[in-house]
Amino acid sequence: MATYVIGDIQGCYQPLMHLLEKIKFNENQDQLWFAGDLVNRGPDSLAVLRFIKNLGEAAVCVLGNHDLHLLALSQGNSKHQSDDGLQQVLQAKDREELIDWLRQKPFFFYSKKKEFAMVHAGVLPQWDLQKVLALNQEMQQVLQNNKSFNLFCQNMYGNEPALWSDSLTGMERLRCITNSFTRLRYCSSAGKMSMKENGAVGTQAKNLYPWFDIKRESRDIRIVFGHWSTLGYYQKDNIWAIDSGCLWGGQLTALRIRKKKPSYIIQWKCNDLKSLN
Repeated sequence: MATYVIGDIQGCYQPLMHLLEKIKFNENQDQLWFAGDLVNRGPDSLAVLRFIKNLGEAAVCVLGNHDLHLLALSQGNSKHQSDDGLQQVLQAKDREELIDWLRQKPFFFYSKKKEFAMVHAGVLPQWDLQKVLALNQEMQQVLQNNKSFNLFCQNMYGNEPALWSDSLTGMERLRCITNSFTRLRYCSSAGKMSMKENGAVGTQAKNLYPWFDIKRESRDIRIVFGHWSTLGYYQKDNIWAIDSGCLWGGQLTALRIRKKKPSYIIQWKCNDLKSLN
């Protein structure tokens, strides 16, 4: 049985199908991990959701910021609505089934068997594995309760608070957790997040660092993540970045993971699919 982690798909269904053919994926034997941002901007978010949902236990997903954007739209929060291809999902006959399925997904996934973790964007340096797992469970409970889910979707957007504290409560607490798991790229040495920086390493402002370069409590955990297309495929110490910019004409990446060090990556070259949306 093989396990592959796949980077941000963002509605690019055909490149996903080509990549799975290239790795000879067998849904009866293999497992796919998806590092978030299944939807948005690409030409066929609906097909991507339906395909991955139908994989059942052969697929593991974490939520990305674009997946949360879809959830917010489903609850009537159109603050950041645009012509981004999500209307095909919101108008689909199986809309509610797909939304309910997405709501069950975690923000962070850890496999003790594989000794590997997956998150869409990052983990704040103050958090160790035990803390991250507890915060993930907290967020899952919010999404799976109808009342708290709606409240979260109405108030999730925003860059503050940028600095984590255990004393945070309410939406400030949930927003800070969410931004770390789904939007983080750079932060200060104290762990204060900067949501405005999204360029390649070296372009950021002074006193900001990639989250994985700061001495962090999770440094002994092997973590694979997406979200950062300007970083591309990147491996350093115990982190693997696998958003290689499929949507923007880059590549869709699959990383085969094992309990020992991952052995290789497989990529599928994509066209500039954003122009097709």
